[in-house]
Amino acid sequence: MASREQFSSKTGFIMAAAGSAIGLGNIWGFPTQTASNGGAAFVVVYFILAYCMAYPALMAELVIGRHSKSNIVTALKGISGDRGAPWFGVLVGIYGVVVASLILSFYAIVAGWMLSYLSESVFNIVGITQYNAWFTEFSFSRNFVFLAVFMALTMFVISRGVTAGIERWSTRLMPLLFILLVALIIYVLTQKGASEGLKVYLLPDFNQLSPKLILDAMGQAFFSLSLGVGTMLIYGSYLSEKENLPKLGAIVTFTDSGIAFVAGLLIIPAIFVAQEHGTTIFTETGSLIAGPDLIFQVLPTLFESMGSVGVFVAFAFFLLMSIAALTSSISMLEVPVSLTTEETSMKRPMATLIIGSAIFVISIIILLNFGALFGLVIDFTTVYSQPVLGILLCVFVGWIWHRNHVLKAIKSGMNDVENSFFWKIWPMYVRFICPLLILANFVQSLRG
Repeated sequence: MASREQFSSKTGFIMAAAGSAIGLGNIWGFPTQTASNGGAAFVVVYFILAYCMAYPALMAELVIGRHSKSNIVTALKGISGDRGAPWFGVLVGIYGVVVASLILSFYAIVAGWMLSYLSESVFNIVGITQYNAWFTEFSFSRNFVFLAVFMALTMFVISRGVTAGIERWSTRLMPLLFILLVALIIYVLTQKGASEGLKVYLLPDFNQLSPKLILDAMGQAFFSLSLGVGTMLIYGSYLSEKENLPKLGAIVTFTDSGIAFVAGLLIIPAIFVAQEHGTTIFTETGSLIAGPDLIFQVLPTLFESMGSVGVFVAFAFFLLMSIAALTSSISMLEVPVSLTTEETSMKRPMATLIIGSAIFVISIIILLNFGALFGLVIDFTTVYSQPVLGILLCVFVGWIWHRNHVLKAIKSGMNDVENSFFWKIWPMYVRFICPLLILANFVQSLRG
């Protein structure tokens, strides 16, 4: 097995972990969930739950990863030895690798759409408009080309390794993402209708506080941090023993939830600016349009209505979305690649090529059977598998791994951890409360 790399700096890890967490669903999901669930009331509940549920689960992954210094299968197999059931750790680890790979298989398709709209805006800027229909209409050829481009970009970053690949590109792309986000916010807030969007987003409607709102906020907090599939476990395994894990976990949680909130300052006002230009922004049930319909119907209509400046705004927006997609996808591909390079003699570039190509083939199969498979794969991975894996990872730390071993794993970067408020709360919390919260959200999602 080849010698293992580490993140060269604390900033590198934070940028990589935040990049993994801040993806497409985060940027369009959190703002529209907020607007549909009482505005600022949802924001308050979300931030509370980000630290009450997502942060403890994130810590479980980071502690396992940093202790094991290995891929998810080897890591879970190792700590399962405390209860004499290493086979259980292997099974859960393989399940996590499969789920991460399947998430990437559909995620890359959606990311390819972002690249196609980005390409359209570039062609419009230089005055070439005859290909607009091909860039924006759903077709196998369009989807295939941009899926291939996106997977190639993801594979390029992963093939370069942890320091020269994941860390270098995360520290380059995340600041650019934030700059683009702030620039777009400043521009959109100067447009007519933006103030109405800010009111919806920032003024609380506490009459909408309900069990559904709480469960929606819980789900958003958990899934926005890329928890449950081993990406944070793998990133944790590249951390130095000197790093203070509770502190780093808190920074990552704050960064993720903070950028999600900032994204809302762009998306919600932009939706209401689009309404000023005659675009329908509400569904038949009265809720705000969200998801792909928002990104590929509502906002492009807004950009077109802006005249000559609209093509530049579209370029900045879809560049922002493409960056968010890439920083998330590299963490997903790292899960199976780390397993392969550590458990076989295969070098990272070859492992990346083979695994990335296999996921690319799965994506093509999904494209060829889009109506039947796209939603099915999304449901299997995000609705069913992620919560189950999240619960299992909490069980590993709370029930399977010996408490003294957990303490020792954290102490290496925080000598006085046993006297801290964190250690007085977290072990019991991750053992009982966190799995129950994830389970409650899982049951709610099954009930629709």
